[in-house]
Amino acid sequence: MKRILITGGAGFLGSHLSKRLLEEGNEILCVDNFYTGSRKNIYELLDHKNFELLRHDITHPLFVEVDQIYNLACPASPIHYQFDPVQTTKTSVIGAINMLGLAKRLKVPILQASTSEVYGDPEVHPQPESYRGNVNPIGPRACYDEGKRCAETLFFDYYRQHKLEIKVIRIFNTYGPNMNPHDGRVVSNFIVQALKGKDITIYGDGKQTRSFCYATDLIDGMVKMMNSKSGFTGPVNIGNPTEFTMLKLAQQIIKLTGSKSKIVFEALPEDDPMQRKPVIDLAKNKLNWTPTIELEPGLIKTIEYFKKIV
Repeated sequence: MKRILITGGAGFLGSHLSKRLLEEGNEILCVDNFYTGSRKNIYELLDHKNFELLRHDITHPLFVEVDQIYNLACPASPIHYQFDPVQTTKTSVIGAINMLGLAKRLKVPILQASTSEVYGDPEVHPQPESYRGNVNPIGPRACYDEGKRCAETLFFDYYRQHKLEIKVIRIFNTYGPNMNPHDGRVVSNFIVQALKGKDITIYGDGKQTRSFCYATDLIDGMVKMMNSKSGFTGPVNIGNPTEFTMLKLAQQIIKLTGSKSKIVFEALPEDDPMQRKPVIDLAKNKLNWTPTIELEPGLIKTIEYFKKIV
């Protein structure tokens, strides 16, 4: 049994990770300030004897004793991270410094949940880990994109300077139960609009693409990365390389929900990437990881979740 700290543990992915690691027989210390996380996501875990919840903002130091650290804390949807962009940058940068300092003191491995947003609006397609990105450092998405890029810098500087055992994954678009229905992400937006019979809003012409990974597949890759051989730092892409246009996604959701919603088009937000698809050769070779859940069965499970809460 390990005692494992998960920052952002009440969030969409953090709650799935908490459940997975509890099922494996570990003690979980879930830390969240509930800016975007929710008690509903972890309600079924609260009475578990090996689950502990601590309300805390990681921009302030944390003094606990643990064996591993998963650093997932940060708002990850544009609506949420643009609401308070200064705090978003502080969470990524100061939060990383605080968690790295804790890992250094305890001499324990720490995993950073980075993002495909470090590639910006990519000029290389699909995106391998070697691609350095095309990010606008002064745009409305920079608080998240550059915050995560700086966090990666800090992780590798702690690795080089202090010999800290680090693990860095770059998460591509992920969906599944426990998504916030109001987070503005494309899958939750389309499903909620379809279930309510509202127009489904596509920004741009619908030809822009994303690759969608189901939550449990993503968590499997994350856990495999944490438990990989010492010395393998990443960064490693974790995502599903099957690419879909926004128009095809909307049509699929209309079909699966039986909705009569119409598709409408609006202007594309500034710096919104046109293409997003991971190269996952490194994850295959180093972690023996590939996603297993295809889009349609994953959407069916996600739609069932949203039917209960919308």
